[in-house]
Amino acid sequence: MDSHSSLATEELVKGIIREHFRVTKVENNSSLAGDLGAKEQDIVELAMTLEEKLDIQIPDEEAEKLTTVQSVIDFVINAQRG
Repeated sequence: MDSHSSLATEELVKGIIREHFRVTKVENNSSLAGDLGAKEQDIVELAMTLEEKLDIQIPDEEAEKLTTVQSVIDFVINAQRG
């Protein structure tokens, strides 16, 4: 995946996160729990949304590691690379 594709994926993921948490702005270093107020169930639901919209699989043990916007972006980019 080239840098253009990575940037497009980053913006797509940020858009999904904004929509999911009903916020207008997210930063890469935003904490899902601290900055966006996510509870454990919110992160599970976000993972399910990402799986559906991006056709990827997020195992439960990996979903637990999604703590920041950047960690979500990194996971999605790596998952898309296969």
